[in-house]
Amino acid sequence: MKMRSIGLMGGTFDPIHHAHLIVAEEVRYALNLTEMVFIPAGEPPHKAKRTTAPVQDRLAMVELAVASNPHFSISRIEIDRPGPSYLVDTLRLLKEQWGQDVELCFVIGWDSLEDFPTWYKPAEILEQLNRLVVVHRPGYEDNEAYNQQLEARLPGLLQKMCLIEVPQLDISSTELRRRIAEDRPIKYQTPEAVEAYIQAHNLYRYHIEG
Repeated sequence: MKMRSIGLMGGTFDPIHHAHLIVAEEVRYALNLTEMVFIPAGEPPHKAKRTTAPVQDRLAMVELAVASNPHFSISRIEIDRPGPSYLVDTLRLLKEQWGQDVELCFVIGWDSLEDFPTWYKPAEILEQLNRLVVVHRPGYEDNEAYNQQLEARLPGLLQKMCLIEVPQLDISSTELRRRIAEDRPIKYQTPEAVEAYIQAHNLYRYHIEG
């Protein structure tokens, strides 16, 4: 029997958009994962006071976005847990829920890789993971010298790191929020159900970021 292998997509999803969904499906297919689990952050420590939609709205939008894919699901673990959402704690709790023999693959963007050694207890994160899945984003290229620098900062990183090529779709939640605040369209950049939810709940309408 194939061991249960799960991809984890964390983030504020403020709001979720098609680039998130494309990355999740590409990683699931490339690594032949059992499922992809989206983990909306409750209190992301690296984005303190920067989320603009209430957590229940962000969760509702993720639910709408993943509903049509049977391989996608959601964990409320970081929403229901009080305090900052540290990945090392999330992984430990998920293994308690799912069993120690589950394979966990956490997905980050290439643009986040440089900061990974500065995350809370990064070595323990690597211990909990089977793979740290790094996906390409527009403007970032693989570089062996750069990888070796990362390995020097966090020994064991390259052993766990897995690079996945994904379609280059340059959409960001920050830009979507800006477009909404400026009354510009976001159609085709996020699922229709998410766009309708944003309109119905008047989200991001009056928030323009600097």
